[in-house]
Amino acid sequence: MIFEAFFKSVGQLGDPRFRGILWRGIGLTIALLVAAYAGLLWLIEWITREPITLPIVGEVTWIGDLLSVGSLLLMIVASVFLMIPVASAITSLFLDEVASAVEDVHYPAIEQPPRVSFWDGLRDTVNFLGLLLVVNVFAFLLYALFPPAAPFIFIAVNGYLLGREYFTVAAMRHLGRAGAKTMRAQHAGIIWVAGCLMALPLTLPLVNLFIPILGAATFTHIYHRLRV
Repeated sequence: MIFEAFFKSVGQLGDPRFRGILWRGIGLTIALLVAAYAGLLWLIEWITREPITLPIVGEVTWIGDLLSVGSLLLMIVASVFLMIPVASAITSLFLDEVASAVEDVHYPAIEQPPRVSFWDGLRDTVNFLGLLLVVNVFAFLLYALFPPAAPFIFIAVNGYLLGREYFTVAAMRHLGRAGAKTMRAQHAGIIWVAGCLMALPLTLPLVNLFIPILGAATFTHIYHRLRV
């Protein structure tokens, strides 16, 4: 069931709605990272607007330049780690559209539910991003403590997070938040295994940007199979 759902989703990647959501997610992610860097530069300029005087050394005017260069290096490194979770969270704003596109093609007889409002989607996105970042910070500690197990911890942790998010998106459209939570608990094992499948390509550059869309589409198929 899981692989059937996955390959059906891969087969629909050419859908114009899928491509539109992908580019919106990437564009908003880049804009957010650029805005964060601009804010950091403004903060550095504000802190160093007055020359700093040190004992013996005297007036120091190059600290601002040093911090600016350091902030650029920091942002480059941070973007490597943040690009995927941020892109995943932002793209989740539009995952209701992915589920709708899947149902239009594969389940046309099902009545389309009301669209999730922008504010509900934004709330879920912020919650998901926060959970994603916090859990992965703790996961990094486990990587350091148990290096040989790091790949398995990565897949297990992110498999849980992705399965939880994408199944909820698919089920909530028809069952509401409480109903989606109940159904997710009933099928926790299948959802976790499918989430692990989604987590496997997260380490592959470019391919990982498709995971939010593939995940939402795959779990839409899984939801309808489990409802039968």
